[in-house]
Amino acid sequence: MTTRAASKKATAAPRRAASPTILPVVAVNEEEAERKKVDNDAMEMEFYNRIINDPSSSASPLTSRIVQSKSIQREDAAMNDDNDDNDAVTTTKNGEQEDQQQVQPMFAKLSAHAASQQQRTVGKNNNTITKAEYRRVRCPAHRYTPLRDCWEQLLTPLVEYLKLQVRFNTRTRSVEIKTSKHTPETCSLQKGADFIGAFMLGFEPQDAVALLRLDDLYVESFQVTDVKTLRGDHLSRAIGRVAGQDGKTRFAIENATRTRIVIADSRVHMLGSYGNIRLARNAICDLILGAPPGKVYNNMRNVAKRMNERY
Repeated sequence: MTTRAASKKATAAPRRAASPTILPVVAVNEEEAERKKVDNDAMEMEFYNRIINDPSSSASPLTSRIVQSKSIQREDAAMNDDNDDNDAVTTTKNGEQEDQQQVQPMFAKLSAHAASQQQRTVGKNNNTITKAEYRRVRCPAHRYTPLRDCWEQLLTPLVEYLKLQVRFNTRTRSVEIKTSKHTPETCSLQKGADFIGAFMLGFEPQDAVALLRLDDLYVESFQVTDVKTLRGDHLSRAIGRVAGQDGKTRFAIENATRTRIVIADSRVHMLGSYGNIRLARNAICDLILGAPPGKVYNNMRNVAKRMNERY
């Protein structure tokens, strides 16, 4: 009996595992979900309104934070109102109230003479003596006669427009410029020195006076030997290529680049704006290095065309 029961139990087929119960899927009504969402939003808004209107109803951290911010805002508003009242209304000795306006202090504009003056005390009364600034421009030997001929043209813009004091020192052969109490701007002295310096380099007074009217004009100088080491006849031919026949090449470069060029022996001086001076310098360097004048004329023609289109 025992062995038979055991054999029957051993040969019995294994039992199957219970299959999981599959529950039916219930579809959620979209309208009902939307309605619940609206109800939750309404309840949340009601909760916040109740907290703000009645702070004592809840003691949550949010409530205390809201109450604190509202109290701070009320204190700041009251303080600002008090300050405005104190600034706007003042009481005089007679008991009358008058409006007080906060006016910034206004200082008179200093002249160039007063801004750059150097004061020192002398005597028992401590009197002050002002020492104005001045510039001295040396006159080369070959510019002495042109300076004497054009002295009136140089003196007029310096005295009438810049209000400077000008004199020519015959002992040192230099033009001395000094500020006065009538000089309106502090940069007038430097402008006057640049104007006289440009004339000493060889520019005409009508061209040099542009330095007084415009702020973006400069004077640049260089030697022919700085571009290429030349000596003797080679240096003379290079200078001749830059000048051209009767100055035709120099005039072409001036008109194309809107600059003024002075060729004094082996030195070249240029007057104009920064970009225009760069164009003129490139053309002159090409001529010194041996470029044919026809190629330079073609480049100047293209430069003039671009500048006309720009302006």
